[in-house]
Amino acid sequence: MLVVLIPVFSVKAQGFKERSIFKVSRANESIVIDGKMNETIWSKTEVRSFNYTYNKTKKDDEQKSSFRMLWDDKNLYVFFDFEDKYLTVRETKRDGAPFFDDCAEIFIIPVPEQLNTHFGFELNLNKASNDFIYFNNYYNNTNIALKSFNPDFKAEITYSGTVNDNSDIDKGWTMEMEIPLSVFGFLGEFVPVKKGNKWTLLGLRQDRNDAEGDRRSTSTLFPIADFSKNVHEPTDFGLMQFVD
Repeated sequence: MLVVLIPVFSVKAQGFKERSIFKVSRANESIVIDGKMNETIWSKTEVRSFNYTYNKTKKDDEQKSSFRMLWDDKNLYVFFDFEDKYLTVRETKRDGAPFFDDCAEIFIIPVPEQLNTHFGFELNLNKASNDFIYFNNYYNNTNIALKSFNPDFKAEITYSGTVNDNSDIDKGWTMEMEIPLSVFGFLGEFVPVKKGNKWTLLGLRQDRNDAEGDRRSTSTLFPIADFSKNVHEPTDFGLMQFVD
């Protein structure tokens, strides 16, 4: 209900550029959210790596990642698969700072044009969620995140290794999400989720390998023009196209 009551302050972003298209297959079977890629359809949708890494200072700061998505008439489904030698997590509260931990993130704009408002979902290994509606240039060049947006969605995580113990080498972790289309409210109705239509997105990974401190590397699905300035710039987002 919160989304329905929010006025839309979005405007088309300047600097429109050609964007990569990530194809999202229709889920033709039930998806069980368990953090495991058991359903056959997962192997048939497009898979991409997070090939753009920022703040890399050590060899282990760049590790393998894969990203997949599915859709049906009610939900979006997301699957992250991360190689990770050092599983690290601290945040346990909602709307905290999971992005300082090993964290998976997805930003979504439910229209094909680049707008200055997007929905964000950030979850760490504890499933501590920082979910928000982000407004670029809301007032006097100030960006803000509306954290009172606390939608209901499902997420499950699996991992192989020992959390917060850097004395050994871990294998990695996965996260599977089910995001109801209803969480986007009326903003998700202008361009319905159906075959051929496109929305805008950015997938991200935060990778913290140190036991202490907040140093972490960030990798993304699409390249960020000025990472030091703003990872939330919608002109850096790509497109997701809904296909069979």
